[in-house]
Amino acid sequence: MKQIVIAIDGFSSCGKSTIAKELSKILTYKYVDTGAMYRAVTLYLIQNHIDFNNIQDVINALEKISITFKIDEQTQIQETFLNGENIENEIRVNPRVAGFVSNVSSISEVRRFLVKQQQELGKLRGIIMDGRDIGTVVFPDAELKLFITADPNVRAQRRFDELKAKGNTTTFEEVLANLTKRDYIDSNRDDSPLMKADDAIEIDNSKINQKEQLELILKLVNEKIGLKA
Repeated sequence: MKQIVIAIDGFSSCGKSTIAKELSKILTYKYVDTGAMYRAVTLYLIQNHIDFNNIQDVINALEKISITFKIDEQTQIQETFLNGENIENEIRVNPRVAGFVSNVSSISEVRRFLVKQQQELGKLRGIIMDGRDIGTVVFPDAELKLFITADPNVRAQRRFDELKAKGNTTTFEEVLANLTKRDYIDSNRDDSPLMKADDAIEIDNSKINQKEQLELILKLVNEKIGLKA
């Protein structure tokens, strides 16, 4: 079967990672959560009290960062490791990480550091990657590009429900404010802003469920590699 690169971009809390993981299981493709990579860098800078505005300090810190992914044998869920430590839960529920990740992601040196790693991972194709600039910067030659979006209130409610289930006490209003801030920073940064690639297919999942979205995307994949959905 033909091996391709599937690039999934879009706003935060649109379910990009969820759909990417499902596709990777069906296609037996490698999955890379680039958002987790930026969160990992953000966590490291926070933990080590590094000023995001001091570019030289950030550059020095990047030399000390190693990000890897491993599949949990029991849950079969991919988890993120920072310098050998499992940080999956920390980067998902820590409000400081969520609050600063877009700022860190806007730093050109951070983007170049991670984009290089992401491109290396996709050299052999057979990969699904989600983020903000996968179809525009990381893999502009990806065979299938998707741009996922949804109404901000729908996205905020999904994120709020997710955090609540994990025991986080943040309010819906706080989640919506954070999401709105991230949208603005991601879309207006100078380096690799979030945007829909010219040849990307846009999917608004505000009013469709995960199953319906998966079926729709599998049909698009079928056009590229002949998979029977």
